[in-house]
Amino acid sequence: MALRCGAGVLGRAPPPPNPICVHVHAGAVPAHAHDGPHQGAAARGHAQAVHTHRAHHGHGPGHSHVPANFDKAFAIGITLNATFVLVEALYGYRANSLALLADAGHNLGDVLGLVLAWAGTTLSRRRPTTRRTYGLRRFSILASLGNAGLLLVSVGAIAAEAVQRVGKPGDIATSTVMVVATIGIVINGGTALLFARGKSGDMNIRGAYLHMLGDAAVSAGVVAAAFVIAMTGLAWIDPVSSLIIAAFILWSAWQLALDSFNLAVDAVPRGIDPQAVRVRLLALDEVTDVHHLHIWALSTTEVALTAHLVRPCEGGEDAVLTAANEALQHDFGIGHATLQFEHGQQRLPCQKSTPVRSAAVEPSRR
Repeated sequence: MALRCGAGVLGRAPPPPNPICVHVHAGAVPAHAHDGPHQGAAARGHAQAVHTHRAHHGHGPGHSHVPANFDKAFAIGITLNATFVLVEALYGYRANSLALLADAGHNLGDVLGLVLAWAGTTLSRRRPTTRRTYGLRRFSILASLGNAGLLLVSVGAIAAEAVQRVGKPGDIATSTVMVVATIGIVINGGTALLFARGKSGDMNIRGAYLHMLGDAAVSAGVVAAAFVIAMTGLAWIDPVSSLIIAAFILWSAWQLALDSFNLAVDAVPRGIDPQAVRVRLLALDEVTDVHHLHIWALSTTEVALTAHLVRPCEGGEDAVLTAANEALQHDFGIGHATLQFEHGQQRLPCQKSTPVRSAAVEPSRR
């Protein structure tokens, strides 16, 4: 039986002296590291554990889960939006427009959200250590959850002020409101475009994208409300439009919060069907059962899996492993897999070429 340590295979190429094989499981599987040789059944069990970490090195053609660098987008977005918040708040106060002030408050929350998302993206790129064997990748999940929290807080503040103003709206300088809000559409829409290419592959970037896209839509709503007020003189449209804005923000924030919470508690990421994964693994050569299947997110861009594959026959494990890795990556985007072979109640020879066997040498703790 060949043993994988990291991305290499013992038996296919001469291993380096004292290869380090660290087994780390998140979620339902307790994390553990190997300090020395296993004895008895423990040694036999771990000799059949196969670990792959493709997510760290990239994948086959057309597949790459290495996060794109959005540092420039974050820097531009934070600078533009922080400046605009000050301008919008000042003119919102002068124009006596709650909708404009609400948009400024929402934009302020989004600036903080961008800072948090940038911190999450930066920290997730830090190299793993012996203490934090996955690095700080999960911080991007916490950043996404924090972003959702900021959005929900801004919704509450906007809604509370709007309710108070519905019964006593004041005079509004509609021309000023429309000019400032139009500038907001340009700034927020342009910033959203900077994050558009990463919104599908990274929930943290998706949070930043939703923030900016939501701001552009909110600013458009402010322009429309100011125009209607200018045409009709109905000042109550201002607080009512603020409530509509709050409802829009609430919807997007709730979806982001739900997805982020699920990732934070190691739920199966959205878009991956555990039953479909199980069926695909069962389709592998000579695999008769799959159990201890766990799927969770290492970060907002990487997915991990652990599973026990029951395979009564001996031999051909490398071929099965290669097929499993390709299927998991291609069909489900799972690039970090830990697979353990078991023989079950019987052992049968496989009509496959048996890989070269090699004993793993586990280093002692330094």
